[in-house]
Amino acid sequence: MNRLKSPDSLIPKTPSLVSDAYRAMKDAIRDNVFAPGYQGSEQEIALRLGMSRTPVHEALIRLQEEGLVRILPKRGVVVLALSPDDMREVYDVIIALEGMAAELIAAMDTHMRRPIVAELEAINAEMKTALQREELDVWARADDRFHRLLIDRSGNARLARLVHTIMDQSHRARMMTLRLRAKPTKSIKEHQSIVGAIKSGDAALACNHAQLHRRRARDELLPLLEQFGMKHL
Repeated sequence: MNRLKSPDSLIPKTPSLVSDAYRAMKDAIRDNVFAPGYQGSEQEIALRLGMSRTPVHEALIRLQEEGLVRILPKRGVVVLALSPDDMREVYDVIIALEGMAAELIAAMDTHMRRPIVAELEAINAEMKTALQREELDVWARADDRFHRLLIDRSGNARLARLVHTIMDQSHRARMMTLRLRAKPTKSIKEHQSIVGAIKSGDAALACNHAQLHRRRARDELLPLLEQFGMKHL
């Protein structure tokens, strides 16, 4: 006698479906659609994302490994929160590794640096336009792309995996405080300094500018969290 199969069991667990679910879930967490502390069943999350439960389950396992969620047996999934102390640790890692990424790019041959510089300059121009139009969300997405591109073009895949995971954790705090901070005009100037050092091939200066930029962002963000009593992000 043939048993009826559930709809989920009829859907092949292809890498593309899992990847789509992973990206959709990660974006929802990063942009606070699923806010810190949110708890729901896999089925509920799948319905909200308009996806099948099977790839969502696989995606959640990956997200748990990255420290974004915790799977609770028989109770669903909870989106993990970050404390201000967590954010301080996150920035310690980002400062060190992003400085190394900038150094690695600046040390490349001129013909390898040139297209990377062009990409970074194009994103920085997008950020400038977004600020002129008072489009902070557009600015924030471009800023995120700038930093991810810096990491991705470093040529160090292990460094990229480490930094992307921790940048996903910090992105929520940046978005939550986006409209609590002064207009982020300093970021564009600091980005230009990083790009300028890379363009000239000065590895030590590129590292220094990248680290100073992230330290300034940390020193701006952490007092804001304390000022507004944000204990869980």
